[in-house]
Amino acid sequence: MRTIEVETPHGLARIHLHPAGEPQGALILGHGAGGGVSARDLVAAAEAARSIGLAVALVEQPYRVAGRRSPAPAGQLDAAWSAVVEHLRAAELTDVPVVVGGRSSGARVACRTAGPAGAAGVLCLAFPLQPPGRSGKPPSADRLPELDAVRVPVLVVQGERDRFGIPPPGEHRTVVQVKGDHSLRSDPAGVAEAVRAWLPGVIGHVP
Repeated sequence: MRTIEVETPHGLARIHLHPAGEPQGALILGHGAGGGVSARDLVAAAEAARSIGLAVALVEQPYRVAGRRSPAPAGQLDAAWSAVVEHLRAAELTDVPVVVGGRSSGARVACRTAGPAGAAGVLCLAFPLQPPGRSGKPPSADRLPELDAVRVPVLVVQGERDRFGIPPPGEHRTVVQVKGDHSLRSDPAGVAEAVRAWLPGVIGHVP
């Protein structure tokens, strides 16, 4: 594993790169809003990708590298993520198809930036479809438009008891439910199985 630091428009990001000998592709994953790259579902997805010969990059956003738990605004997250993906595609991950993704907030970032990144697919772990309602307040708008806007294949792996809800399947979107809640801690084997089954059919798809 190699650790790479990349200067982005919003601070230093950190990449934990697991290279492959002759990779057929790569998976780049981001963390959730308050968590890090050691989340159980991210580790399961990374191991699944590596088991089929893909390189894997786990990305820490600048706010986490700086020691903050509260996430940066969406525009800053997207810009920092895009800078990291651009760096990887120009250096360590040249000439291979790339799937981008992440858990929760990281999945949203990957969806919003998939087009400019030239991603072959998007992996969403615990996509936060709609924030849980608060007493006395109207329900928040759901984030389904972010998923619908992705024009390449998408895999959503969602806990069957996720309090943020479960996205519906779509034209380009496969949804797999596994045991557990939004944390996806209960069934890492189920997460890995879903990712391992989906990736080979997607990695050859280049938009």
